[in-house]
Amino acid sequence: MRVHSIDVFRAVTMVLMIFVNDFWTLEHIPQWLKHMPGQADGLGFSDTIFPAFLFIVGLSIPFAIDHRLDKESSVQVVIHIVTRSLALIVMGVFLVNLENIFPAAMTIPKQLWQVLLIVAFMLVWNNYEKTELSQGKVKILVGAGVLLLLLLAYLYKGGSAEDVHGMRRHWWGILGLIGWAYLISALIYLAARGKLIWVGLGFLIFMAYNYLDFTGILDFLEILHPDFWLTGHASHQALVMGGVLTSVLFRIYREKGTSMVFQILLMLGILLIIYGFMVRPSFGISKIRATPAWTSICMGISVLVFLFFYWLIDLKKMDGW
Repeated sequence: MRVHSIDVFRAVTMVLMIFVNDFWTLEHIPQWLKHMPGQADGLGFSDTIFPAFLFIVGLSIPFAIDHRLDKESSVQVVIHIVTRSLALIVMGVFLVNLENIFPAAMTIPKQLWQVLLIVAFMLVWNNYEKTELSQGKVKILVGAGVLLLLLLAYLYKGGSAEDVHGMRRHWWGILGLIGWAYLISALIYLAARGKLIWVGLGFLIFMAYNYLDFTGILDFLEILHPDFWLTGHASHQALVMGGVLTSVLFRIYREKGTSMVFQILLMLGILLIIYGFMVRPSFGISKIRATPAWTSICMGISVLVFLFFYWLIDLKKMDGW
């Protein structure tokens, strides 16, 4: 059974992502609409959009994986998860390098490199299942896209006149962050087979990691963090797993009645916001630093917004807008 409120929540979030993305190019934008500076203790409207998207990724995971398990083996599902994650990570790395390109050192214009990059993305990750192309032609197109990506990586020059360098990982890019968080959370859900106790444990581990990382207790793990898979001090994984947990709770309690769903999710959202304000004095609220308060408060807001959309779309059927 499809939960249409998840689709609406995702669509609204995508519109808002586009809306807030170019605020930095404009003047006289109210401060409360923008991202807060890195060292500030505060939450702007823009700071809530990316965590909402991560939360929705988690909301969708149980429905998507269970649907696939009805038709595919666990191994096939793992391959799907890994290949989808790899696509996001690769695109994220290329796009974040685009932001750091040094045109003066390039052998081709930056604009041409950028256009060819998008062409390569389309060749490699187009949904060929909806075309009438033969498998042979699809392999040729995908292979051409891969070769083009390799050529663009070879031609790339970034940095500055004092420090010209090739492609680097930097901070993975937005798509890369989503890819790592999706990979880990989806594999956890698959391994847990949707059981609440294991999903909840995974969620709590990432929430604890997010908090303890700021205390310095986890500094001995520096070989793995923060620049590898636990990106953003594990806040991104916590946000996706928060969405997974919400979906699991939603599915369990929906069978017990609408009132139970509202009671459980309302309590979850409020508790997350309360926890966020409890830890705020220690590290502040900051999207740039991915503090525990930002993670938890934004997650709590997302739970409540999802609950609102569920009431509006799935229960009241007010979807004409």
